[in-house]
Amino acid sequence: MNNIERRDAGLPYISDESVLEEQKRARRLTQALNTVDRSDFGKISEIVKELLGKSEGAFINPPFYCDYGNHIEVGKNFFANYNCTILDVAKVKIGDNCQMAPNVAIYTAGHPVHPDTRNTMYEYGIEVVIGDNVWIGGNSVICPGVHIGNNVVIGAGSVVTKDIPEWCIAAGNPCKVIRKITEADRKLYFKNKEFDDEAWEQVNRGDHV
Repeated sequence: MNNIERRDAGLPYISDESVLEEQKRARRLTQALNTVDRSDFGKISEIVKELLGKSEGAFINPPFYCDYGNHIEVGKNFFANYNCTILDVAKVKIGDNCQMAPNVAIYTAGHPVHPDTRNTMYEYGIEVVIGDNVWIGGNSVICPGVHIGNNVVIGAGSVVTKDIPEWCIAAGNPCKVIRKITEADRKLYFKNKEFDDEAWEQVNRGDHV
């Protein structure tokens, strides 16, 4: 097997010239994205659609960085805020209606722990999967192999090293479940603050959709 085949099979591989050649597409597109007129939302959306492997209505506030782009699959209404980094050596699959605050990093890439092995230049990529309706807080890191369930909130500054189940708030380093999200959370927008009547009426009518 060549190193591209090894990488895509989830096996240890070396970033040789053929691997680096594949990264050139993403580097050209991220350079275009990161230097485009920031007020040209249409052009930003156009570049994002070309960059990502799968998307529908995705928007990324530049700057944004990734290794390949076409290894990233996002669902409907994906939004990533400034300075997002996705090292997509392996697949990154993200569901519908997901939001990422500034400085979120998703890493599928890793290196062996032992220095003798690591110094051989072998590395690996392990898939990351994020469900629907997930909000990831600023400065959070998602590590290789992590699966995050549907309807999850990851608190700011978290380092997610293990799977997070659906319908919960999780935070910390390492990230741990704090509590479940319940029906009582529906009318709250920040801690114990409730939506005002005007906004709540619009929410119930679905005007935001």
